[in-house]
Amino acid sequence: MDIRLAEFALAALLIELTPGPNMAWLAALALAEGRRTALLAVAGVALGLTGIGILAAFGVAGAIQTLPFAYDALRFAGAAFLLYLAWEGWQGASGEAPPMGDGGAFSRALIQNLLNPKAAMFYVVVIPLFLPTGPNGGLAASLLLVSVYVGIATIIHAAIVMFADAVRPYLVEGPYEVVVRRVLALSLVGVALWFFVASA
Repeated sequence: MDIRLAEFALAALLIELTPGPNMAWLAALALAEGRRTALLAVAGVALGLTGIGILAAFGVAGAIQTLPFAYDALRFAGAAFLLYLAWEGWQGASGEAPPMGDGGAFSRALIQNLLNPKAAMFYVVVIPLFLPTGPNGGLAASLLLVSVYVGIATIIHAAIVMFADAVRPYLVEGPYEVVVRRVLALSLVGVALWFFVASA
């Protein structure tokens, strides 16, 4: 199977290293609730990205790209969900909201990535560039590249969580805890707006 695997892995790495909604939210979650909860969110992100990748491989995500209403609905839903997470973070900073918890973090990460049109666009637009032409450029090759992308994304997301957890005692367990948490909540608002504009 003549797939440009190394080139694709490099492209996926560079794309995942650019700041995005998953990075900001996972860092904020690790700072707020610790490593275990954030790592479960990483698993939710991975499952969401896998789900979109499978849909893309079978052509569903591509069909959504051709329907402006469906695509815009995903954009609005994804941005609204990020704004909701930012509101929760703001409430949590003042003790007005309960912690998200392990199950909540996993399910919200899953939903956030199933509503991510940029991920769908990556699969539909980028992956075909690295597939071989002819009979070998089909479903199996697409699923292989999806698994490579999800693996790279998961490693990067886990590294972000571990770093955020390492600096957590210095940022959110002292006199500046509320300030730091609210700054992170506001950063999620910025990410939501960026996500909405960039996915247009």
